[in-house]
Amino acid sequence: MKRSRDTSQWREQTYRPATERAPERKRRFKTTFDTETPPLYTPDGEHEQAMSALGYPGEPPYTRGVQPTMYRGRLWTMRQYAGFGSAEDTNRRYRYLLAHGQTGLSVAFDLPTQMGLDADDPRAAGEVGRVGVSITHVQDMLDLFDGIPLDRVSTSMTINATAAILLALYVAVAKRQGVDPRALTGTVQNDILKEYIARGTYIFPPRGSLRLTTDLFAWCASELPRWNVISISGYHIREAGADAVQELAFTFANAIAYVQAAVDAGLPVDRFAAQLSFFFAANSTLLEEVAKFRAARRIWHRIITERFGASDPASAVLRFHTQTMGSTLTAQQPRNNIVRTTIEALAAVLGGTQSLHTNAYDEALGLPTEEAARIALRTQQIIAFESNVASTADPLGGAYAIEQMTADIERRVWEYLAKIDELGGALAAIERGYPQREIEDSAYRYQREVETGERVVVGVNAHQADDAVAPPILRIDERVAERQRSRLRALRARRDAERAATSRAVLIDAANGAANLMPCIVAAVGAGVTLGEICTDLRGVFGTYAPGRTR
Repeated sequence: MKRSRDTSQWREQTYRPATERAPERKRRFKTTFDTETPPLYTPDGEHEQAMSALGYPGEPPYTRGVQPTMYRGRLWTMRQYAGFGSAEDTNRRYRYLLAHGQTGLSVAFDLPTQMGLDADDPRAAGEVGRVGVSITHVQDMLDLFDGIPLDRVSTSMTINATAAILLALYVAVAKRQGVDPRALTGTVQNDILKEYIARGTYIFPPRGSLRLTTDLFAWCASELPRWNVISISGYHIREAGADAVQELAFTFANAIAYVQAAVDAGLPVDRFAAQLSFFFAANSTLLEEVAKFRAARRIWHRIITERFGASDPASAVLRFHTQTMGSTLTAQQPRNNIVRTTIEALAAVLGGTQSLHTNAYDEALGLPTEEAARIALRTQQIIAFESNVASTADPLGGAYAIEQMTADIERRVWEYLAKIDELGGALAAIERGYPQREIEDSAYRYQREVETGERVVVGVNAHQADDAVAPPILRIDERVAERQRSRLRALRARRDAERAATSRAVLIDAANGAANLMPCIVAAVGAGVTLGEICTDLRGVFGTYAPGRTR
């Protein structure tokens, strides 16, 4: 009680007179999820409750980190996301980044690859190699990883609707390199539900897509035991306009749906839960973001142990990759983005991420140039080696603001999850448009705050400058698309047509039944069947999806 009285006395005797003499700035101090930020956090109420259940690093509920030593033992993986043009173009960028100290690979695929279209499909016109690398068959994947030993690097692939096919191609490359697939480490995003919520690169209706997701779970459990079978993504949900609470809530709702689908398919939770990983955004609201990451670990521990009865300690450990936010980058005064990205990267590190991508400052204008990509990587390295924040686990743990924000975020996420359960779970909620509407409302609120000046974005609605010099832009060679089309013609001419046709027929037959589709997809890519051909066959069985209708 003494602390409470002291706080009241401070407010009346010190704070209030100060604001009367010099009023506070004319703005509303609040979180991204629209709650007031008090002028001072004190050791009252929620803080004391949170401290009593805080725990230690490496111990449940993992609020303070998943490893006892955290970064004293091993730094996070510096995994820069890259991909553009042809496989050869992107391979050169990977070699460049690895030579400058990157410790993991992250593959960005172009839109045709994400949407299951070969480069020579008329619907792919104008998009081949534009926002990522174009991959349609085994030779493309071989060229992408030429000279990069897959048993010595971990690879993350941001791919969803066609995740099973890209993973099959990756395994084919490993076998060509003489690498045992059981030794492969990395992650395939494979998170289709968030595509219906926030991103839109879906192909099949949700239930057919979920089958592919859980088939990949089961296949990897026996064939790729060190591979993370899904990266359940809050990043794209956040980029679509969600606030910090919605990012966690909708991500965990999707995670619950995936785990339940796998359990319903006969997989024991402890057989696959340790292979689940997550992907979150890092916003420039530094303290709020640190609290978000800490709350996420605590929530996941409770979900997987209480809701699903996992008993293996490894099942309850939340492992996540973080990317600094693209939507916070501005085309105006683009070099300011270096500062924004640094703050966001620091939030991820202080929050205990396992791997991190830092955006390049020129990404609001185009694909990163080599110089911008190097600066983005150097940002991580300076944080790692010069800031000293990696010297102790959970460096902000115990801070009044951090602990109360962590508890507040956790409570609000559970409220969202209860609402989604009432609607019948994530899939039913998506079909009813609930998360989509919530995100749209949040995005609208944010935009209105920018337009009215309540939220300041330096260089956009405040501190503008007309004399900023635009940085150089990376432009994709127009000949990339034609080269990809030529390669496809050559592939189809030289492959064993009968073997390819047989493997496609086997896949279609399996899709019409209940067998796991991964072995059929692996066999098909090995026979030279292209990504677009596999997706055409699956469309014939599952149909295609558009909001409000399936055909």
